[in-house]
Amino acid sequence: MLHVFGAQLRDDLAVALRQPMSRRYWGNFQIDGVSLSRVENEDSVNRWLSFSTAASQTGFALERQILLSVLNYRYGSAGAKGALPDPAQVRVTATEERLAVVLGQQLVNSLFSRVHKNLQTLGKSSDIDTSAEVAVQSGVHPARGSWIVTVALSDVEAGQSGQFWFSLDKRLMADVLRGLLPERAQAKKALRGSVRPLASRLQVTLEGRLVSKQVQLGALFDLRVGDVIPVSLSRTDVMLDDSRLFTAAVSEHKGKLCLTSFEDVE
Repeated sequence: MLHVFGAQLRDDLAVALRQPMSRRYWGNFQIDGVSLSRVENEDSVNRWLSFSTAASQTGFALERQILLSVLNYRYGSAGAKGALPDPAQVRVTATEERLAVVLGQQLVNSLFSRVHKNLQTLGKSSDIDTSAEVAVQSGVHPARGSWIVTVALSDVEAGQSGQFWFSLDKRLMADVLRGLLPERAQAKKALRGSVRPLASRLQVTLEGRLVSKQVQLGALFDLRVGDVIPVSLSRTDVMLDDSRLFTAAVSEHKGKLCLTSFEDVE
C-alpha cells in the first residue's frame, strides 16, 4: 500500500510548490510522481542533508542540475533564467548550499506533515511536531536496503526534469506504515473476498447408481415399451468416477428422484 502514501505525498508536494513563497524559488516546476523503494546502490554524486526534530529524522538530496536551475530562477539575471546550467562548469557556492537547506526545509515539512496527518486521522499517537524547528546538518547517503522516497519533477517550458529524494529511518518508516493500516486491511479483505474457499472452487461430478437387477437374456428380449420391471430400492452407491464415496437413500420429491441421508463408505 506504499503507492497510497506516494499519491498522498505527491499531492501535498504539488500544493506546496504552488504556494506563493515556494513559487519564488520553483517557478514552473511541477511534481510528476512519487515512489517508495529500497536503496540498491551507493550514490556519491548528490549531496545529502539531514533534517531532524526531536522525534523525526530524514535525509534529503536534490539533483544539482535542478538546484542550479532554481538558483538561476531565484537570483539570476533575466537572460540567465532561461539557460540550463551545466553542473560540471559551475563551482559550489555558499549561496547554493544555503538554497539547498531552504528548499530541503520546505519539502521535508511536507513529508513530516503527511506522516503526522495520516496518524492523526486514525486516532493514533504521533510524536511528530509539525511546528517544531527542524535542525539541519550534513548527511550521508542512506545505507543499502533502507527505504527511500523518490520524487520526480519537471519544468515543461524549460524542457528540464529531475529528481529529489527523502531517506526514511526505521522510526519514520514505521510511522508511514502505521498510517496506512486501514488501506492494508482493506486490501487484505478484498483479496480474501476475491478468492473463494477451495470447497466452492473445486467442481466434481458425482454419479448415483440407483438400481441394478439381474434378468434372464430371454426375459430381456421379451420386454416391450411400457413394460414395468419390478425392483426394490435400497441404499444406493454414490460414485466419483470409479471410486465409491458414499451410500445414500433414494426418495421422491415433487416428481423427482433425490438422494438423501448420505453416509461415508467405510
